[in-house]
Amino acid sequence: MTTTEQTPSTRKVRRDATGGKRGDGHRRTRRVRRADPTAIHRGKSDGSLTSVAGLAMFGQYLRRVGVDRDLKARFEHLKATRGVVYPMEAQLRLLLDLFVSGEHRVFGLEAAAADPLFVKLAGGVVPSLDTVYRDLDRFAPEELVLLDEYVASHVIAEAKSRRWREAHLDIDTTVEPVFGEHEGAVAGYNPRYPGRPCYHPILARIAELDMVLGAQLREGNTSFGAEDAEYVEILLDRARTAVGPHCVLYTRIDIAGDCAEIMATIAERGAFFLTKARMTADLCAAVATTKDWKTVDRDADGRPTRQVAVVAFRRAEWDARDLKVRVVAVRSRDRDNGKQTFLWNDLDYTAQVFLTNDEHSDADDVAARYDKRAGIEPLIAELKNAWGVAKVPSRSFDANHAALLLKVLAHNLLRRYVRAHAKPIATWRAAWIRRAIILVPGRLVRSGRRLTLRAAPRPLLPHFK
Repeated sequence: MTTTEQTPSTRKVRRDATGGKRGDGHRRTRRVRRADPTAIHRGKSDGSLTSVAGLAMFGQYLRRVGVDRDLKARFEHLKATRGVVYPMEAQLRLLLDLFVSGEHRVFGLEAAAADPLFVKLAGGVVPSLDTVYRDLDRFAPEELVLLDEYVASHVIAEAKSRRWREAHLDIDTTVEPVFGEHEGAVAGYNPRYPGRPCYHPILARIAELDMVLGAQLREGNTSFGAEDAEYVEILLDRARTAVGPHCVLYTRIDIAGDCAEIMATIAERGAFFLTKARMTADLCAAVATTKDWKTVDRDADGRPTRQVAVVAFRRAEWDARDLKVRVVAVRSRDRDNGKQTFLWNDLDYTAQVFLTNDEHSDADDVAARYDKRAGIEPLIAELKNAWGVAKVPSRSFDANHAALLLKVLAHNLLRRYVRAHAKPIATWRAAWIRRAIILVPGRLVRSGRRLTLRAAPRPLLPHFK
């Protein structure tokens, strides 16, 4: 049987997580009357107030795990000339703070420059937008590889403390529509905005952590296929480093994974592949004529509602690569997930077909394991909605790639921070985590030579010395 994977909860912030009081209307005898806002008088402006007090504790955690040091070691050379005012590592930390605080675009620095804590963490001054845009444009393909590897390094560090019997690497692509003229943004697969220029990035996650193991920005007319086998191999090597040599590793991909080169790459790396099959005419015929179906679920009247079978079928390209593929078909009366194909005129069944090199698991367990790949869809939605990965900051393709990786890195770092110091909300989505421990009102107070941050009460806010 497959193991249960914990997926992030969609639970929202409750008052007890942010220090609020519960309503006591059941104990009151008089109706509530709203206060008159005209009776509240505005006092003097206070330039010491901040709305992102949680960034201080977050920054302390990043310093403890060596993020500042690592960024300097990897990217200092991008601005190594004498007289540099804004070092590259400082610019990258500035952007990480910006993204963690909820801004999606570089332009958000204009608003963040009014926050005293953000300015203090930035070094006392927030650079102009043009400076940040130019610094993002300094990334060449070699530095993008380094940044992608650094994104993965935090997943590896988080995974090494665990002992899993099996783990799951999920790979998927998404569409980033672009409104404007941007390098590499061309018309391609775009179901929401057909014909509009877009990017088509690859994203990979370790399902047990819901952290991103790697991301790669691609042009909009690029599809997932044999040319991506090299990057899949890189992802598999990272996953193996994370989970260890004795962990059973499954790689789950949607229908685009029905590619001999991709499946062979996964098998050669000692992992199991699990993908949906392309419902070609010959495969449909093989499934339709299969007789040996095993019933795994029945309705209240005892009629079969779900059946599975191992189909005797091979594609020519599998033989050319000497690739062992097990073809598992599932037919059901309940059309509850995924795209299903109607193959029988006299039976009320629709079918799905899965491909794997796992020869030992029960056929129904194979299908159930693949269904849990759906967990990557909420992650992609979170990356788009909470981190703005679809908001491209520049006309330059490499700069947009760098911004994508920085946002993914911010996601991983926030996940590590919450798991280490705010475990009760470790399964929350980023938007709600921000409200609980990042977007916290506070005041910077200077007494003598010591700077103190007084934050609003937050039961879950870590307190570091």
